[in-house]
Amino acid sequence: MSQHFAYLLLGLGSGGVYAALAMALVVTYRSSGVVNFATGAISLYTATTYAYLREGQFVVPIPGLPAKVDLPWNSLAFVPAAALALATAAVLGVVLYLVVFRPLRRAAAVAKAVASIGVMIVIQGLLGLRLGTDPLTTPAVLPDATWHVFGQAVRGDRVWFALAITAVAALVTLLNRFTRFGLVTRAAAETERGALVTGLSPERIALANWALSAVVAGIAGILISPIVPIVPVAYTLFIVPTLAAGLAGGFTLLIPAVAAGLAIGMVQSETLNLQSTYDWLPQAGLPELVSLVLIVVVLVVRGRPLPSRGTLVLKTLGGAPRPRSILPSTLISVPIGAGILLLTTGSYRLAVITTFIFGVIALSLVVVSGYAGQISFAQLALAGVGAFALARLAGQWSVPFPIAPLLASGVAALVGVVVGLPALRIRGLPVAVVTLALAVTLQAFWFNNPDFNGGFNGAPISTPSLFGVKFSVGVMSNRLAFGFLCLVVLSLVAVGVAVLRRSRLGAAMAAVKANERSAAAAGIDVARTKIAAFAIAAYIAGLGGCLLAYLQQSAIPSTFDSITGLGLFATVFLAGITSVCGGVLAGAIASGGVLYVVLDRNLDLGNWYTVLAGALLVVNVILKPEGLAGDLHRLVAWLRSRRRAPVRPEETGEADLRPAAVPRLVAAPAADANQVVLSVRGLTVRYRGIVAVDDVSFDVEAGTIVGLIGPNGAGKTTLLDAVSGYVASAGTVTFEQLDLQGLRPHQRVRAGLGRTFQGIELYEDLTVEENVSVGEEAARHGGDHLQVGRGDLEALFDALHLAGVRQRPVRELSAGYRQLVSVARALAGRPRVVLLDEPASGLDSDETQWLGERLKAARDQGITIVMIDHDMSLVLGICDVVHVLDLGALIASGPPAEIRDDPRVAEAYLGAVPDQVVAS
Repeated sequence: MSQHFAYLLLGLGSGGVYAALAMALVVTYRSSGVVNFATGAISLYTATTYAYLREGQFVVPIPGLPAKVDLPWNSLAFVPAAALALATAAVLGVVLYLVVFRPLRRAAAVAKAVASIGVMIVIQGLLGLRLGTDPLTTPAVLPDATWHVFGQAVRGDRVWFALAITAVAALVTLLNRFTRFGLVTRAAAETERGALVTGLSPERIALANWALSAVVAGIAGILISPIVPIVPVAYTLFIVPTLAAGLAGGFTLLIPAVAAGLAIGMVQSETLNLQSTYDWLPQAGLPELVSLVLIVVVLVVRGRPLPSRGTLVLKTLGGAPRPRSILPSTLISVPIGAGILLLTTGSYRLAVITTFIFGVIALSLVVVSGYAGQISFAQLALAGVGAFALARLAGQWSVPFPIAPLLASGVAALVGVVVGLPALRIRGLPVAVVTLALAVTLQAFWFNNPDFNGGFNGAPISTPSLFGVKFSVGVMSNRLAFGFLCLVVLSLVAVGVAVLRRSRLGAAMAAVKANERSAAAAGIDVARTKIAAFAIAAYIAGLGGCLLAYLQQSAIPSTFDSITGLGLFATVFLAGITSVCGGVLAGAIASGGVLYVVLDRNLDLGNWYTVLAGALLVVNVILKPEGLAGDLHRLVAWLRSRRRAPVRPEETGEADLRPAAVPRLVAAPAADANQVVLSVRGLTVRYRGIVAVDDVSFDVEAGTIVGLIGPNGAGKTTLLDAVSGYVASAGTVTFEQLDLQGLRPHQRVRAGLGRTFQGIELYEDLTVEENVSVGEEAARHGGDHLQVGRGDLEALFDALHLAGVRQRPVRELSAGYRQLVSVARALAGRPRVVLLDEPASGLDSDETQWLGERLKAARDQGITIVMIDHDMSLVLGICDVVHVLDLGALIASGPPAEIRDDPRVAEAYLGAVPDQVVAS
């Protein structure tokens, strides 16, 4: 036991670093919403500055100036050196906010995180180029006398370091709780708009907090520098346990984050002890597994299968354009690639081959991130899984080509499914954190483990051959055959990814990326779609990893390390992560690709390429978030618009919304009149003790329009959420003799229960036609009798006057037309009952009357409607039965005439009975 306790104390050194950096993360996130992946790099810069100040030199990382400037003193003591280094860190924090993150204050969290990755790349690259990568050491700062605890020797500086970081955390906490600075910071974090109206400047508050965050990170770097030598890569890798500690505090609470950081360091130290004690334990990867387990547990426990109502849906990445001309593009691009391959020799041909390979890996990111919206930092690690699996299959088990790489890619797909499992309960940036932790764990547990990876020199892989053709890369004359192999693989993958975007699964991915709640309401299995995206992307990454292993003739661990994986994601984001051409372009600008070699040979920029790429990434995130490929898409769209004839007003449906003859809508099989199709009994919804829906019961008969009305906060939308499966509830909901309790939202939709939302929740980057077509998913899974024909959709577009805007992105439409698209999408699934939440919101009186005619036509054709709306003329004019809710309880039910004259309804809406209202 004493040995275990000693190892736990030894872990306080690294735990203190994680705690301090997590503290810096919290300070930054609370003030500006940035999960700063560059926190470790800022700590590295401060520690490096401090180390040289102790020797009487000041670091100047700016290119073109001397790397170091001699000070008048040969050396500086700890206090002045630390003070000057921390002042430099504060200036760096201010500069980063003003130059990078202030322009991104309205951007999505993912864009800010990607910008911070660019900052990390630039800082780390500049320090390496300007000062070299040799480890730096500094004199001891804290007392390092050896302590004896239960007979075990423990370095005292570890404990003092943890105590120092805890003291800093206490000071920052006191600053946040008991000073005006802390008060205004909390106010701005709670509501920026509220801070503005009270005379506070959120930008100044964020600026000060960025300086404070950089100082806290700098303190960690300075105090740890005598214990851990200053090495760029080591400090950068601190970010994974730092993120785990920050997540434990929700990126907003200092004390839990600091405690989690200390605990991670201590447990990691104990796992090292266990590895050396027990032979049956893996001899590598356990310390990295600690951070991964904490991240997964925290996120999965806090996560939900679907976002709750009111959750802000942020656009994480640019829209993924739907490819239109796959065959012509392929017939043009493949000969160009072959020609370049034939015309190049030597290192240029090698660069072309490298471009093809990294293009394949980049396309895996297009699938999982660009199409499905799941931010993955693990794709290069998954490529490594393919490479090392290939080494085992082809090298040790002699599986022939091409079976070996296909099987190895299958192994990568299986691991990809495991990587994607946490995404079933989380979304957005937390997915990126999980995938980064998984990449680090794979690197330590498998790639860097001599027991698994074939040894320290990597796992050798024999030359592939097919039908007597050897695809050798060792002999220059044979490299051409391997290049054509890579071109064929890239072409097939690119075509496959383009076809995927146009497929039903691709449309489902786009819907999940845009809005998971809305996707479920269209009958899409969100969980299955996410897993499919991770599996397909991992298989593609595995193929790229196999090609890379063939190129290097072995699976080399350093090729697939996690920091390089971050750089790959940044490269694909820079090129355009949402399109096939962006993925191919990413291969060209990747390290070792065509652009890299051209710049290196002609401008001698090879060593500076990474720094330039990081800087360009930051600029691109600020100015062109859709990547370099976005310009190409805009050019193509402009050329097509020039060829297309202008649209006449009468073709858009916006010129005339007067009631007219109603074409036949998409109708489900009609039920018998007076048959109860939806029965609600004792439905109750509670939120932490608050009763939102209180023991509500009612029946819905087939072929009717049923209204749900009540004042704001009455529980109407919560009732629909419970009926459609979006919130947990007590009671029973029966749909055509089927008990819906326990069924997930998409399963209820596929059973025939359609749904729209109060917030509309359309897929902003998709066209009207794509939005409505996604709604067909429910019909496709509802049986043969529900299959939707092309004529059905045409009638639907005509009936709702959407034919003229069907190719326009919904983000360009007015609020009224967006409502119509929402209704059309629900009807496209051919529901037997459709739940409409405020369908007339955003419509004027004429448009509302026009919508009412369409809804009555839908009722006459067999669709039962349950609708919420605040337009009483609409509700009382078209509904057959109206139910009134107040404070979650059902207070009245009956035909519209009875509801109009019911004093309880008047009191619920107006706070007085009709006679009192007249008398007043």
